[in-house]
Amino acid sequence: MGLQAQTEKNVGLLIVLTVLVMSVGGLVQIVPLFFQHSTTEPVTGLKPYTALQLIGRDVYIREGCYTCHSQMIRPFRAETERYGHYSVAGEFVYDRPFQWGSKRTGPDLARVGGRYSDDWHRVHLINPRDVVPESIMPGYPWLEETAADASDIQTKMRALRTLGHPYSDEEIGKAVKDLEGKSEMDAMVAYLQVLGTSVKTRR
Repeated sequence: MGLQAQTEKNVGLLIVLTVLVMSVGGLVQIVPLFFQHSTTEPVTGLKPYTALQLIGRDVYIREGCYTCHSQMIRPFRAETERYGHYSVAGEFVYDRPFQWGSKRTGPDLARVGGRYSDDWHRVHLINPRDVVPESIMPGYPWLEETAADASDIQTKMRALRTLGHPYSDEEIGKAVKDLEGKSEMDAMVAYLQVLGTSVKTRR
C-alpha cells in the first residue's frame, strides 16, 4: 500500500497534514504583508479620524450601513470610471475594523468624501428619496435629534493611540468639547465627508 493510500485511510494523519499545509500556505501569504510598507504605512496626507468622525463611524457601524455599502474600489476600469481611484491598503491604516465590505445594494462609499455638500447628506439621510427618487435606502431622521455620545471618546482615542494612531494629548483632551452641541447626524456627515479624501482622484 502506497504512502498516499495510507494517508487517505488514516483520518487523524490526514487532518494533521491538511492543517499543516494550510498553515504554511497561510503564513507564506500573510507574513510578507507585515513587511511591505504599502500595506502597513499610511498614504501621504492620511490623518486619524477626529473625535466627531470617530462618533460618525460608530453610528455608521451601529446602523448597519456596511450591509449595503462597500468601501473598497477594485482595480477594474468599470469601477474606477464610476467611483474614482482604486482603493489602496495605506488608506485604511486607521480603520479598526475596516469597512471594505462586498455587498453593494447601494453605491460604494470609498470616495464619497467631498462629492456632495453637507446639506445634501443631511437631506439624503433623513429621507433618501428627496434627492434620489429611486432609492430604496431607509431614512435615519433620528440622527438629527440624537446627541453625539462623548462619554467614552477620550478612552477610545487613548486605546487607538496604543494601537498606533497618532493622537496628541491635546487632541484627546479637547475631544469632549469638540462634540458639544453636535448630533449624530453631524458626526455621520463628518465621517462620510472624509472618506477617500486622502487619495487624489481624477473626476
